[in-house]
Amino acid sequence: MEISVRDLWTVFHGMGFGALFMLAFTGAIAELFRMSAPGSAAIPSHRDQMLLRFYLIGMVVLAWLAVFSGAYIVYPWYRAIAPAGTVDLTGYPQRLLLSSPTTSGWHNFGMEWKEHVSWIAPIAMTMVAYVFGKYGRSLAKHRDLRKAALIFTLAAFLTTGVAGGFGAFLNKYAPIRGGATIHLMHGE
Repeated sequence: MEISVRDLWTVFHGMGFGALFMLAFTGAIAELFRMSAPGSAAIPSHRDQMLLRFYLIGMVVLAWLAVFSGAYIVYPWYRAIAPAGTVDLTGYPQRLLLSSPTTSGWHNFGMEWKEHVSWIAPIAMTMVAYVFGKYGRSLAKHRDLRKAALIFTLAAFLTTGVAGGFGAFLNKYAPIRGGATIHLMHGE
């Protein structure tokens, strides 16, 4: 069993940081909705407030790790330029997608959307964590601000879904391969 360094970074980017960030939305959305629901007491205890603060900070860290690892580690491998005369484009994912009219849309629409919309999620979650950290228990007195935090959380969730979905499809049609090989296990 083996994996390349580029495959491993792609896994960290998408299934590690991105998927964990996506899973964390269940708790964040549930708690922020509970605080914003009509008729809710919406005043968390000091302990609940601290837990939610750490939870949101963890989400912010995961979001930025997903975006930075994608933009500065995986993306340059995706955009690698093939030397003139190269026939086998499997090592050049962007060129591979653009080489056929049946797959060019995955780059022209999918990757273009992914590379821009993915930045919304960490920015939005950073704002949510900041607002919650700044207002804490007094956030209960600011209904509109609580609703805004919930809306920004939902926007981050949707943009993460779009970026993750396109990322999965792009990796299916033009996977990022190469680099040193890491041997995980030797067969019999």
